[in-house]
Amino acid sequence: MTPTRLLPAEWYPQSGIQLTWPHPGTDWAYMLDEVTACFVDLAREISKREKLLIVTPSPAEVEQRLQGVVDTGAIDFVRCPTNDTWARDHGGITVFEEGKPTICDFKFNGWGLKFAANHDNLITSSLCRQGVFNARYENRLNFVLEGGALESDGAGTLLTTSECLLSPNRNGEWPQARIEEYLKEAFGLRRVLWLDHGYLAGDDTDSHIDTLARFAPDNTLVYVRCLDPADEHYEALQRMEQQLRTFTTLDGQPYRLLPLPMADAVYDENGERLPATYANFLIMNTAVLYPTYRQPHNDSLAAETLRQAFPGREIVGIDCSPLIRQHGSLHCVTMQYPENVLR
Repeated sequence: MTPTRLLPAEWYPQSGIQLTWPHPGTDWAYMLDEVTACFVDLAREISKREKLLIVTPSPAEVEQRLQGVVDTGAIDFVRCPTNDTWARDHGGITVFEEGKPTICDFKFNGWGLKFAANHDNLITSSLCRQGVFNARYENRLNFVLEGGALESDGAGTLLTTSECLLSPNRNGEWPQARIEEYLKEAFGLRRVLWLDHGYLAGDDTDSHIDTLARFAPDNTLVYVRCLDPADEHYEALQRMEQQLRTFTTLDGQPYRLLPLPMADAVYDENGERLPATYANFLIMNTAVLYPTYRQPHNDSLAAETLRQAFPGREIVGIDCSPLIRQHGSLHCVTMQYPENVLR
């Protein structure tokens, strides 16, 4: 363990948010107009409140698309080749070393070699070379890790899933104990909480924690709960809830648990279920942006839970129905950077 290091919670004060923009060379090509409209909504809501960093092979084209719709004065456009748009997983992860920020660049291999990631794996190092960050660069490309797999309480506890981090297509045959020690060293952790249950049909990430359960301030865990015994997720999410009830804070107290509704089933054109989840929200300085799925009742219930978890922050819904067509949602396409990190 390196006690001088700290992995901040997502609600730590931020300097801005990264979006990696869709283009015709991504998997969005068949529905580019629809998903671009969703990204424009995200850009509008983010740039109202914080600096926005847009990574794209075509900065001028994206800036033109946003003119008159979004305040482009609050946006930094950076040119970079990209495979796809999942900034949460290819973005740099910020830690503090004796109070100073370091951008950790882990290997992104397309969620266990499922998809091409040759360009996306190089985005963070390119941004560092281009002077985007006011932070030290740390090459950790010997270890496969995605930001969506990590939840930090900012006080030395990491929440993650065994399904994802123990995937053989990420870090080979590293045993759990070795991976845990690596995470403790990389992030200055006191402990790792391993969630062993829970999944979403259609999820390509091997159960990223940010699809299932999230930390919130004041020793709170916000999680997806399924109440329908006929739903295929019912048993797994019931077991997940039971395990969450066994977790305690560092001083031995139970967490405050706040359940989010399970989204009604959404299917793609081939009849495959898509991983719609309300846990995939983004915490900002003054707001929480959360995904909606054109389900008024569930969308409203999710907003109410998030108001309880984040009192004092504005709760803003964004229709992410287009995003789940490629098996991700709002948190998956964003990456926050702590204050003073973005130049």
